[in-house]
Amino acid sequence: QEQLVESGGGLVQAGGSLRLTCVSSGRPFDSDAMAWFRQAPGKEREFVAGISWSGRNTYYANIVQGRFTISRDNAKNTVFLQMNSLKPEDTAMYYCAARYGDLGIWRYEYDYWGQGTQVTVSP
Repeated sequence: QEQLVESGGGLVQAGGSLRLTCVSSGRPFDSDAMAWFRQAPGKEREFVAGISWSGRNTYYANIVQGRFTISRDNAKNTVFLQMNSLKPEDTAMYYCAARYGDLGIWRYEYDYWGQGTQVTVSP
């Protein structure tokens, strides 16, 4: 059964760091582009960062560029999101997503989703 499981969220002070992890199972992970999205209460789910199946290509939303880094370990079916210099406006539920093929930045392009991990940044 295909499954994405996120972990690593939590409560952190502004300026701090967190590392999110997403483990994929039941899918050909090294054929999937992977991405992180987030959704704050009352807001639409938005793209944060994405990485191609090989790891050679990455793409970031402007609001996290330079602060967040996405990476993957295909041997462990895992994708990571290193988040530094966190701000209160980064507070959201963070979701891991997978799609077969090329990297995408739109929610509708992704077929598989995890349940999310909550990130809360205090002022």
